[in-house]
Amino acid sequence: MIDPMQEPGLDLVISALERLRDEKERTPCASRAALERLLETQPASAPLATPSAVQSGSKLERLAPIRERVSVCTKCPHLASSRTQTVFGVGNPDADIMFIGEAPGADEDARGEPFVGRAGQLLTKIIETMGFARGDVYIANILKCRPDTPKGSFGNRAPTPLEMQTCRPYLVEQIEIIQPKVLVALGAAAVEGLLGERGTMRDLRGRWHSYQETPLMITYHPAYLLRNQSLSEKRKVWEDMLLVLERLERPITQKQRNYFL
Repeated sequence: MIDPMQEPGLDLVISALERLRDEKERTPCASRAALERLLETQPASAPLATPSAVQSGSKLERLAPIRERVSVCTKCPHLASSRTQTVFGVGNPDADIMFIGEAPGADEDARGEPFVGRAGQLLTKIIETMGFARGDVYIANILKCRPDTPKGSFGNRAPTPLEMQTCRPYLVEQIEIIQPKVLVALGAAAVEGLLGERGTMRDLRGRWHSYQETPLMITYHPAYLLRNQSLSEKRKVWEDMLLVLERLERPITQKQRNYFL
């Protein structure tokens, strides 16, 4: 039977672990022996979660508490006060491909779903030309809030490094649960938010990178293609997607190989 004097201390330990989980890029870990010692002192009415319990349930169920934390997040007070709602992610949690953008825009902020504006329509076209439905893949952003803009200004601003660093742990958790076979980073800001480094798209795209041993393809953001209608730039993005299809060992038709966006 647990000593009543031990309960407050145990509650403090659990609270501290939960706070570390919420605030750090990596979730806290403990040895099995340490967990067993905690379990010995935990009352039956409030069992301590074990590693197997944490991993149980469907991916959708495991994403749900993260979505809830995101929905009430105030780590960036200026973003929390200016957003309409958070934009967590959408799609199949068992997806082979996960697309990662930089941040929600005005359309996404209004609807609570990533990539639903003009750039999102182009991304959907790319996904469908690859032979997938939009619901077959998973789509998320580095930032879960739209970056605030001065009153009277139009368009969207890029997220700051600090904003991306603050929000990145949520994305890390999403990736760890979804475990896609391939990640696709859309644009230089997404690369910086994911890998912590910035480079030119000319140097980064068209070849394989790695994120935590998951193959990572870097390509232009669809918004770039809306600004630059050059067929050569559109073709570059499509060539990157062909590499993704090859990596997934998906059949590629001749029509797909010859396609221009």
